[in-house]
Amino acid sequence: MTVVYFTSFCEISYTDIWSVRRIVEWRPCKWWLRGHLPALPADSNGYIRVDCYGGLNQMRRDLCDGVGIARLLNATLVLPKFEVAAYWNESSGFADVFDVDYFIGQMNGYVKVAKELPPELASKEPYHVDCSKRKGQFDYIESVLPSLLEHHYISITPAMSQRRDRYPQYAKAALCQVCYNGLRLAKPVEKKARELLEAIPKPFLSLHLRFEPDMVAYSQCEYKGLSPTSLEAIEETRGDRKPWTGELAEIWRKRGKCPLTPRETALIFQALHIPTNTNIYLAAGDGLMELEGFTSVYTNVVTKSSFLTSDDFSSMHGNTKAALDYYVSINSDYYVATFFGNMDKMVAAMRAFNGKQRTLFLSRRAFAEFTYKGLEGKELNQALWKTHRDDFAMGRGSALSDCFCEFKL
Repeated sequence: MTVVYFTSFCEISYTDIWSVRRIVEWRPCKWWLRGHLPALPADSNGYIRVDCYGGLNQMRRDLCDGVGIARLLNATLVLPKFEVAAYWNESSGFADVFDVDYFIGQMNGYVKVAKELPPELASKEPYHVDCSKRKGQFDYIESVLPSLLEHHYISITPAMSQRRDRYPQYAKAALCQVCYNGLRLAKPVEKKARELLEAIPKPFLSLHLRFEPDMVAYSQCEYKGLSPTSLEAIEETRGDRKPWTGELAEIWRKRGKCPLTPRETALIFQALHIPTNTNIYLAAGDGLMELEGFTSVYTNVVTKSSFLTSDDFSSMHGNTKAALDYYVSINSDYYVATFFGNMDKMVAAMRAFNGKQRTLFLSRRAFAEFTYKGLEGKELNQALWKTHRDDFAMGRGSALSDCFCEFKL
């Protein structure tokens, strides 16, 4: 491995970002991998169904949290419900995406899982408990457990911001187990994912690039130089979210709130000395704008549509397509994300779990700060290099601290 050296404060000698020597790596903590856990209580307090919303990786996050809560409350978990979401053009269920029998087998000893409800509950809808404000162990024990004991069958959607550090270790272990050992793609989806992975030229970099109209509109950021088509698409989805202007726009962008454009992404790639002939798999959904700003520089770019047939696409739900991107990304030689969303967090953590450490998150905040300072050319490239070199060396963003421990190399 080539090591990066510094010849002076201003002069840098390097090859590419992947040659930087790591100082820190995140690896799964031994306390949950070894499985020295207390036995599950003989009697359950009732049944919990986790209702999951949004895109695939948001639903996966909800399920991980829900499993931890079920163990915390000594409940039996019913197979989760993936809510039909018109916004995501989605109608697939848990069993359409994940291997149910594998899931049940992997959770053995961590939490009880039932394929079917007992006859007295099978015809009933669960009593829904609002968990939007529940954060930690005692919130659930004091506010949710009484409903579970009263109704015997409840449904929950975990709050987005959990205080998992307050869970007892056995509940955290259940959460970690389902996130990183408990979910395997359903056999038909995994077969298609393997075929896609095998077809991509090797070695390759998986790039999760986010610059869709809804993403840009939601960010409330304004961009110069976009095509009329892109501007029209953004305005159609903006609604009441008007872009920030003046000083507020600068503050917002410097906080890293504005998605990188494909052209900005290509610029950062070049600053990191990622060769322009790199094989790149674009892990992205429909509607990505301004892509030519990237592909005019990095020309060896492929997507799902480069290899899948029209029949493949017509038979796939949105979650299935997202599952293919996820599978390719956790198995790629390198992974780069321009955002830090649910997919990126899940992919980075699973790559760390599998010992794949060549993962990098591009810094929107640093790019904004440097460009507002007027840096350009060699000066901008060196500043971008230094920021991302430090991030990569320290493994920033590579894993979730709930289940992973920091190892100094």
